Amino acid sequence: MTDATPNVPDFMLIRPIGEGGFGRVWLAVNETTGRLRAIKLIPLAHNGHRDAAGREIASLTRLEKNTPIEHTNLLKIDHVGRTEEYLFYVMDPADDSDGSKAENDPGYRPATLQHKLEQGHLMSEECFANTRAILSGLAALHKQDMVHRDVKPANCLFVDGTLKLADFGLLTVADAYTSRVGTEAYMPPDGRMDTRADVYAAGLVIYEMLTGRPADNFPQLGERARDITDCPILQRLNHLALLACRRDPEDRYADAQEMLAALEVPDTEKVSPPRDRVAARSRIAAGLGLLTIIVFATMSFFASQQWTPTPKTVEVRFTSTPEHSLILIDGELLLAPDGSPQTTPCTVDNISPEPHQVIFRTFGRPDYDAGVLDFAEVQEVRALWD
Repeated sequence: MTDATPNVPDFMLIRPIGEGGFGRVWLAVNETTGRLRAIKLIPLAHNGHRDAAGREIASLTRLEKNTPIEHTNLLKIDHVGRTEEYLFYVMDPADDSDGSKAENDPGYRPATLQHKLEQGHLMSEECFANTRAILSGLAALHKQDMVHRDVKPANCLFVDGTLKLADFGLLTVADAYTSRVGTEAYMPPDGRMDTRADVYAAGLVIYEMLTGRPADNFPQLGERARDITDCPILQRLNHLALLACRRDPEDRYADAQEMLAALEVPDTEKVSPPRDRVAARSRIAAGLGLLTIIVFATMSFFASQQWTPTPKTVEVRFTSTPEHSLILIDGELLLAPDGSPQTTPCTVDNISPEPHQVIFRTFGRPDYDAGVLDFAEVQEVRALWD
């Protein structure tokens, strides 16, 4: 892309304020009204090809056709046009990163969620509000059978303090066979780029807001583990992210509408995708009752029946239904070596072989005290909620 300032009818381009793979965003002024705008330019010929601009035009056409009514959490595009060299579209500029309105000032930097995360994790109320905004914007797209395909913090802008999902260049029709494009770190491992792929990416963004860690650290909570465990709002959001980012796409929320509904349910209700709810009803129908603890005792003897000394640590398997339950041993959260909380199912190989009190904790249900179990004898502990 040339460094020369392009010419766009009716606008004076001031300076670039953002750049992606196929386009550059400029801060601009409407020459008639003096209003400050953001304009994205995509070369009509990119390395000898017109694919980038053609894709962008197709995406913008779908967006305009299917979302004729403005949505609070989708960045509004005011005008789309062409010059001899560029496709361009005009938008509201994001707030300044300091929280003030955009101004023609050399220090102006667009306020994005990515910029906020550069300062670290967000507080619980802000995490919740941003999650709701992202899912609301995505739900509006998914309701019209469209997928964004590039949900990430850099594409979440703040305009007048409101989070708006932006950059619709990869927007397309929801289809399991949609091509795999976007930002690799936020793509699901299964490769499907349908609504569940947007759900997966949204889950990673939630994780980043909760922890301040990059997406490729998921699901490690690090130093935020205890804060998340102690805060009901953060617990809910972490649970939502875990379900959204399951490896099997059929185990995720089907779309952002379902994920948003799960976010909004009362604390006393279970937050889970359909497969879990069906499984839960089946377990109830089968007569599963309160939490049961299944203990398998083992005794090791030499062939000569000589006694084997008790090892310094033992291996214990923890499972539960529903999964992703936290485990507390003697009142302390069971942590992995990286500092993140262990969640079921998991196998822990460094537990001392003596009696310990075991408590399972899962979102939306009361803690269950499994009692004092002697890990010199126990190999597995499994929890079943009714």
